[in-house]
Amino acid sequence: MVYIVPMASRADGIGERRWIVLGEDGRYVTLGRATDPSEEEICRAESSLRRQGLAGWLAIMAGSPHSARTPSLLMVRPLADPKGTFDAAAEAFRAARATAA
Repeated sequence: MVYIVPMASRADGIGERRWIVLGEDGRYVTLGRATDPSEEEICRAESSLRRQGLAGWLAIMAGSPHSARTPSLLMVRPLADPKGTFDAAAEAFRAARATAA
């Protein structure tokens, strides 16, 4: 388990950190912001991905996904045996943000 010291949130979202599951196609869901997810929560997320025929990565997003700046992503570990790379999923995430803006 990776432990991150939370940063104070700022109005621009730069100090925001959240645990996410990043899918191979760039979509993500938030697992938590105030505390680290438990191993049980991570296992449930991985089981849910497998049931849906999906895979991805447990990651940390630094920065707000709702600000003009693209948040940075830090891979923690793979979930449900992804076939692609984390870099490809992160690029899909950035591309989806660019087309939504």
